[in-house]
Amino acid sequence: MSVYEKLKALNIELPAVAAPAASYVMFAQTGNTVFLSGHIAKKDGKPWVGQLGKNMTTEEGKLAARAVAVDLMATLQAACGGDLNRVNRIVKVMSLVNSTSEFTEQHLVTNGASDLIGEVFGEKGKHARSAFGVAQVPLGACVEIELIAELS
Repeated sequence: MSVYEKLKALNIELPAVAAPAASYVMFAQTGNTVFLSGHIAKKDGKPWVGQLGKNMTTEEGKLAARAVAVDLMATLQAACGGDLNRVNRIVKVMSLVNSTSEFTEQHLVTNGASDLIGEVFGEKGKHARSAFGVAQVPLGACVEIELIAELS
């Protein structure tokens, strides 16, 4: 099953690529490696504001991370010239989870993105990963995720 067949089976329609919120580009490529800038969680088109361990649960955080993965795939599609089938491998995902100092389930929140990437890309979606708890994410968002991929 192609990447697009998997997206359709999951009832996922990729959104338009977001515009940068500051002085950066949404992705940069060197050789066959593409680096996607951090994408914040959005809900209903607005920053998904919250702090894990304070006013958000791990399950809500997973949903937010999954939403970020959808946005990342839209940007990755743009980086691939419109064809996600050019992705050889998702190399690395780095997740910043806006959380209290007592919250310790950043890795479980990040599974929301990692699991979706694995579903869509299969073996090519298995990636290295880091998940950090941070005191704040831009615009008060609950999660920010960046991604590195290898293209054919």
